[in-house]
Amino acid sequence: MPDLSSLIMYIPGIIIFLIGTGEIRKYNRMRRPQSHRSGEVKYCKHIIEKDEQDREVFNFYQVQVDSVNPQTGKKEHLTINSPTEYNAHQNVKLYFDEVTGKPSFLTDIDERVFNPWVTAICGALLILLAFYQNKGQQIPAMICLSIIMVVAGVSLVFNYISLKKKNLQTIDGVITGTYERQISKKGRFSGAAKYTYYPIVKYELEGLESIRRCNINSSRKQSFKEGETMKLYWSPSENGIRERCPNKFLLIVGILLTVAGILAGASIVSALA
Repeated sequence: MPDLSSLIMYIPGIIIFLIGTGEIRKYNRMRRPQSHRSGEVKYCKHIIEKDEQDREVFNFYQVQVDSVNPQTGKKEHLTINSPTEYNAHQNVKLYFDEVTGKPSFLTDIDERVFNPWVTAICGALLILLAFYQNKGQQIPAMICLSIIMVVAGVSLVFNYISLKKKNLQTIDGVITGTYERQISKKGRFSGAAKYTYYPIVKYELEGLESIRRCNINSSRKQSFKEGETMKLYWSPSENGIRERCPNKFLLIVGILLTVAGILAGASIVSALA
């Protein structure tokens, strides 16, 4: 019977691999031009719903968009729920999910640090790393570790460079409030209920005032104080708002990981020679 500790070593790799592979199909679909369509905003309505204890359970903008179906040539009236406010007659880009057929705004930019393919590859290598360690094969395990470090490091460096090339324009927004989302209930063993807080930011772009419920969040409500300034970033090439700019700290981490991975690989080669 295998030792429990040896089986536990597989868990991080399996989790990371499943996360990566689960996002790959969606990531690839969003990059297909045939899934994209242009539209025009007709109206935007703010929807707030609360539970019996006066806690917000829904806080979003219901946006009606007119768009021409390229297959039929007919105009369609679409209703999309979004965390971002849009203005009437504003031109927008839409994405249609091939599985559900539901539209969403293409400007809700994916800001993940690691590409899903990178996540899946690193997860698979972590599984291999655990396998070789359990077998006592240290050299193959070290090779897996060095490859993980290089792949993760190069990905961080590439992420920084690609964001830098977008020439993001800084926008000064003002926090007007927070959206509270309950992520766990109060239980006998879990203690108090847990919440996540999202800042609601008002900003001006091209002379139009908009409001955005950001994806950045915190478990502390005090992290986002009403009236404080919060920077957002306009990406002209993506025609959308980003919440994060190129991070020099992640760049340094990426460089260090890449160098460490290369040196580890070189030491393995020299040991085998």
